[in-house]
Amino acid sequence: MNDIDHDRRRFTRVTLDIPTEVHQGGSVWQVELIHISLNGIAVTQPEDWDADYSHPFNFILQLDDGGTFEVFAHLIHIEAGTLGFQLEHLGVEQIAPLAKLLARTLNDDELVEAELRRLDEINS
Repeated sequence: MNDIDHDRRRFTRVTLDIPTEVHQGGSVWQVELIHISLNGIAVTQPEDWDADYSHPFNFILQLDDGGTFEVFAHLIHIEAGTLGFQLEHLGVEQIAPLAKLLARTLNDDELVEAELRRLDEINS
């Protein structure tokens, strides 16, 4: 299932049904991806959630082509069983697999390119 959220946000959020893991230290949680954008990710909160909020998290998403997308993120909110994270980017090349996935899902390369430029401006 792919849902697209074009709201007041600066980045388009997309719902994808792909396996997602959250890692922190020696802990690993299987989570359900609620939505993802070039700037953030929201997932369901696991029942056994006992994370340290002061340290970053590593997300691993299993892509359709058999590859993975890995990114670090910081928790920014918890709300009604949902965990919201802000992605941390090192550069365009690190975010490229996600941008490609979003462009394919949205069927809109121009939108994703504009959002990549916006993200680069924010991170500069």
